[in-house]
Amino acid sequence: MKRTISVLAAAFALAFSMPHAGAQALQTLRVGKAVPEAFTFTPLDIGMRKGFFKENGLEIQETAFAGDAKMQQAMAGNSIDIGIGSGPALAFIVKGAPVKGVADMAGPPLLLAIVVRPDGPKTAAALKGKKVSVSTAGSLTYWLVSETSRRQGWGPNGIEIQPMGAMAGQIAALHRGDIDGVIMDIANALDLEKKHEGRILVRFNYLQDFVTHVIYATSTLIATKPDAIRGFLKGWFKTIAFMRADKAETVAIAAQVLQKDPDIISRTYDEVIPMFSADGKFSSQGLAVLAKSFVELHTLPTEPDMSKLYTEAFLPR
Repeated sequence: MKRTISVLAAAFALAFSMPHAGAQALQTLRVGKAVPEAFTFTPLDIGMRKGFFKENGLEIQETAFAGDAKMQQAMAGNSIDIGIGSGPALAFIVKGAPVKGVADMAGPPLLLAIVVRPDGPKTAAALKGKKVSVSTAGSLTYWLVSETSRRQGWGPNGIEIQPMGAMAGQIAALHRGDIDGVIMDIANALDLEKKHEGRILVRFNYLQDFVTHVIYATSTLIATKPDAIRGFLKGWFKTIAFMRADKAETVAIAAQVLQKDPDIISRTYDEVIPMFSADGKFSSQGLAVLAKSFVELHTLPTEPDMSKLYTEAFLPR
């Protein structure tokens, strides 16, 4: 009797451990964020928590980097399959990065601001010759500081740009007085203002024609698993639709992910949500601004054929 019961129990356990008929195994997709602290990258976390990627057969392995350059290196080294980064990082493709843009993720750079100490420069005009930190050379933050200098009439190098990696180190350097300003996401900026440890000096609302963020896929993924890209983008844009429709839950999840005061994230949501693309189609005007910026910053010698740097073949139909 005991033996019979043991056999039946083992069979029962085995039956429940086996996949149900018709169940499909999830495909693992390694996804990287250029930086960990930006609100605009939280759709990845929100989509994971809401199950939108699993609905499309994907299990996401998430990694965050200290800037675009680090993330592009990881993609080139086959450490990740998809990268969520900046528009200016499209220049890496011209230089040989084995990736391609697969979605225009966000337009004008409403996410970012230049922050100074409370006793720091009072206007953008006072930034001439000052030190402002960015994440990495060639990144979106680098370009925006250079563009601020150019618009002040100083050329792209009128502000001394200091690539410094992780945001925590940049904020510490600002507090020490090693630098005069930091370009950062608006959530961190609002948090510093609330603590009276910083002051927002420059916003970038004037750059309406721009491609702030792009979703990238490696050439290997494009060649071998095109359906995984399609599934990821379906999950991503379902997440964007959810975020637009449900501010309360979006703020609650993002506050946990970013470890910020929900009031700060609520204000960030209002500032940033308009910049998200609903369909991922690339803006021709934004791409033209990017192409011009590559030459202005001496990233590339001439404007590239931008049509070779991205594809819309994987966007949801």
